This record gives sequence, C-alpha cells and structure tokens, in this order.
Amino acid sequence: MCMTVREIVALLDAQVLLGAEHMERKVESACGSDLMSDVLAFVKENSALITGLTNQHVIRTAQMLDINCIIFARGKVPGEDILQRARELDLVVLTTDKTIYTTCGILYKNGLYGAEKRA
Repeated sequence: MCMTVREIVALLDAQVLLGAEHMERKVESACGSDLMSDVLAFVKENSALITGLTNQHVIRTAQMLDINCIIFARGKVPGEDILQRARELDLVVLTTDKTIYTTCGILYKNGLYGAEKRA
C-alpha cells in the first residue's frame, strides 16, 4: 500500500517545511534511522525517511536513493542550508514532535511498511 504526503501529515500532525505543493505525492514505504548506512541498505525509491539527523548526509542519502519525503522527528528543524539543498532536489520535508519509534509505528499501523534489505 502507498500513502500520500497529505495522509502522512495528517497522521503525524506534522508541519510541512518544504513541498506543500506536493501533498498528493505517493510514498510507497518508509524507513526510520539515524544511521544512513542502514538507510542505504533498506530503502527503495519513493520512500519516506524518518530521522532525527539534520545534516547534509540526510540530503545526500535522499538524493542517492530517490527518497521523496524526509520526516524530521522529535521536532527537529534543519538549518537553512539543508532546506535549500532539499528545495533544489524538490523534496518534501516535514517535521513532527513524535519520536522516530512512534512515527514509524503510526505509519506502519496505517499501512505504510518498510522495505526489505536489498539483495
């Protein structure tokens, strides 16, 4: 099952930092991690990345994997340099006050699952 960004925003009571024009964008799976090497191993395209990291590694990882939505957990808001790079890549960027664990649980419970490890 996939979910739209609009549905994710509603479920997580999230704030849209970038990409409000993409509320109907489809998200096919999700991954919650602060370890970008795990994200590289498990994520497929059109995914949401849930993280508490607010550095350039998150944006680079999203770019490499064609992730289309980044959700910053625990109320984190990245700096303007990070947001500018995300804007250039046409990413949706959200923030939620929920923890990574809770965010993943809510999305999973509502039908947005994770990807299996890449072969």
